[in-house]
Amino acid sequence: MAGKGPHCSFVLLAEFDIDSGAQLTYQFPQPLGTDEGLLANLMLPDGAERHLEDWTIFFLNQTPFNTIAPVLALETESSDNQSNGEDDHPELLYVLNLVRTKHDKSVRRGAVVKAMAICTRHPFIQIFKPVLLLALDDYFANPSQECLTRLFDAINSMNISAAPALTRCEKLIMRASERKDIFAEKFTHIPPFPLKAAHKTTGSNGSHSSEDGVLINARARSTTAASDHNPTHQSSPSDSSFSLGGSAVWVNDDSVIIDSPGSVGGASASSNSVLTSRGRRSTDTSSNSSHAYSDTHFFQTSIAYKGHTLPIKLPLATFPEEVGEYSLIQLIQTFSSPLITISGPLHPHLHTNGILTHPITILFNALVTGKRILFLGHNIPAGQVANYVLSACALGSGCGAILRGFIERSFPYAGLAGGEDWVSTPAYIAGVTNPIFETSASWDLLMDIGTYRVVVHKDIHTSFPTTMTPPALVNPTMPRPIKAENSTGSEDDIQRIATRDGKDGNQKSEFAARQDNLDNMFIEDLISAITSHFGETLVRMRFTEYVVRFVRLASRYEELVMGSTKLGYGSTPFTDGSLGSGIVFPDEAAAFKELTANASRIEGWRRSKSYQYCVQDFKKYQATAAIQGFDLSHQLLRLRLVKNLPDAEVELIVRSIADNLRTYEQMVELLAHMPPHAGGLQPLSFCLFHHQESIREATVDIFNELRQNPVGVIFLQALNHFQRYAYVRQAHARESRRKDSSHGLAPPPHLVSRTPSNRSEVSLGGM
Repeated sequence: MAGKGPHCSFVLLAEFDIDSGAQLTYQFPQPLGTDEGLLANLMLPDGAERHLEDWTIFFLNQTPFNTIAPVLALETESSDNQSNGEDDHPELLYVLNLVRTKHDKSVRRGAVVKAMAICTRHPFIQIFKPVLLLALDDYFANPSQECLTRLFDAINSMNISAAPALTRCEKLIMRASERKDIFAEKFTHIPPFPLKAAHKTTGSNGSHSSEDGVLINARARSTTAASDHNPTHQSSPSDSSFSLGGSAVWVNDDSVIIDSPGSVGGASASSNSVLTSRGRRSTDTSSNSSHAYSDTHFFQTSIAYKGHTLPIKLPLATFPEEVGEYSLIQLIQTFSSPLITISGPLHPHLHTNGILTHPITILFNALVTGKRILFLGHNIPAGQVANYVLSACALGSGCGAILRGFIERSFPYAGLAGGEDWVSTPAYIAGVTNPIFETSASWDLLMDIGTYRVVVHKDIHTSFPTTMTPPALVNPTMPRPIKAENSTGSEDDIQRIATRDGKDGNQKSEFAARQDNLDNMFIEDLISAITSHFGETLVRMRFTEYVVRFVRLASRYEELVMGSTKLGYGSTPFTDGSLGSGIVFPDEAAAFKELTANASRIEGWRRSKSYQYCVQDFKKYQATAAIQGFDLSHQLLRLRLVKNLPDAEVELIVRSIADNLRTYEQMVELLAHMPPHAGGLQPLSFCLFHHQESIREATVDIFNELRQNPVGVIFLQALNHFQRYAYVRQAHARESRRKDSSHGLAPPPHLVSRTPSNRSEVSLGGM
């Protein structure tokens, strides 16, 4: 799951000398070849002596000043890149640094300040904190280079060879799920799921009690072929296990139990193990074969250091734009404080709702439009300031899942040393503790953590003028359904807002003043969720959706202004025999509102490096997507958002999905677009109740494919009882009809009837 090379590339040790200041004492295994004064000052931040302990984060190989000299380990990789035709760019190194102050009356100034740092290619640097704590304690007790050697060897001995490597879609599914057993089948050191089932109530006729739940099939692909060609392995229509040629899954609100393929009637008494919906596994005391499940969001390994075995939980769903333990909740709460003040001129890229623009929206706009952002934390530990920078990078990138290019220009802790280098970096995102940077550095947006100030630089219009020639619509005849009937706005309004100059930007336009701002509603919704104690996971998922929406909106804007788009599928309506594509709006009025509100920052974003990366990524996605030929996101959003969809469109959507759900990769791509917090499979499950039989049949086809894999079973289990029962009944009825047809028999009337007169008529085996 990790890139080539060791877990730890270098270990550094810095100390503060009363006469000569910060000094770099050791570099192991060899010198980095970069400025030692820069490294020492980054490791011993301003005001470090005021804190007993502080964690700081900085990066290497970003600028000419902090790029390390070629070393043997990196030369090999560089040669590989060149031989493969790749650009020869040094790999970003993440530096986790621990600085500690120990009071000692026997030394001058009564304190000793030392710092130890590790340089790694892994963005999840937080996993190394425990061993770094021990190593610095070791160095304080016995200062020598041997301490660095032990730390270097200990980290590089960490074994993650068995850690599953997840695809992008698998990561999206995992991070959106709170199930502790998600993708458990990918862990080779533990059984993928409990293999036997128990705790089922059996009636006098041998069937399972209806109180226990509903059985749905979850046959493994490895047994599909054999079972499909051996009808003796298939149960009768009255068999309560509903085994369609494989193992069965017992589903209710409390448990998922998967029976072994060899069990008869879907039950086995050899082991009584249950995997609960919350990911906890309980076992019957009579069973000796239970195996405790861990949280599959992490791979558990360990680091051995000087007789201590430190447990390590390696996060599996991290993207490169997510570094360390960032917190969007902390970022939002800080800059939503009642004490917050916003000052400086208004700029159309930043103030998408004029003077009413929320500080978090201003920050997001500054991130995507490439402004220079400075987080200031005077008298605040440098580690806390760094976390705000990392949180901002995650916010702009959609938690690493959508956009990129933020981490490479971020400086989580930046000091006076090397200031000219990082300050001259275009669109930097930096964290500082020295207030001198407010007056000495060139910045566009200042986020003051300690005083709750948000300041737009007075010269923002000089640095980022917005006057430009109004773009022409290349193809005026293209469909442009953005103007609502009886609306006072027009496409000219969109272009005017997108290209207004700095003078117009100093006041909120008349049109914008009349609109309910969707960004403010979004932030208010997030604050309400945080107040209601929803966790970090939900907030991150909502921001991922927010950035997805922004990109798709930008794609539609490009179509209107430029005539085509490089960011996504072109916007086309549904026609008989052809699916639509592009962003989905509830109605034309909403389309006009969103396009007008976003026009300015879209124009700003289109000039940024992040935009260029996004164009490259969409081109790559088009070539590698598992589901080809149509815009999957558009179809699911149509089902979720649009009322009164034409029957023909619903049928084409579900049939297209069913026909493109043949491989595991296609299945996870579908599920990645249907996260639990957005309803999961609900939009598709409603099609089970459609009046048109072909739509119901296609939906059953989709669910039948999903149930063949454990992660699909988890999504099916998340449906409510009514939806699950509708699926099981229809799938069971279909299987029964097929069997009866193969034997020349007519299906039982109760399996043909769509609406049962009572529960017993559709019970599975008398349930």
